Amino acid sequence: QLQLVESGGGLVQPGGSLTLSCSASGLTLDFYAIAWFRQGPGKEREAVSCISSATGGMYVYADSVKGRFTISRDHRKNIVYLQMNGLEPEDTAVYYCAAKWVAVQDVCVMSWEYDYWGKGTQVTVSS
Repeated sequence: QLQLVESGGGLVQPGGSLTLSCSASGLTLDFYAIAWFRQGPGKEREAVSCISSATGGMYVYADSVKGRFTISRDHRKNIVYLQMNGLEPEDTAVYYCAAKWVAVQDVCVMSWEYDYWGKGTQVTVSS
């Protein structure tokens, strides 16, 4: 059973940066597409970004974060990162990572039904 753990959230001022990490215990993430989702107060959950398995050659971003957020993966450390720059109060949310088994397909789709979810990490952007 794949277990995902998010970390790196916190309180940051507008314009600041945070890097979130999604790690797994027991199993390699190499064969999973990984996505980041977020749910702000009073808002529906929305997809933020995803990255394909294997070489991580495909990645997708929501329009709201394009140019500010960067997703990447470190196969050796078995971690997927979400680098967030230029944070805005509207980015305040609980951020979740999710995984979907795709074997070696170098593809990800944010609208997929993801099979495994972490418990989330809180990101608060406020002055």
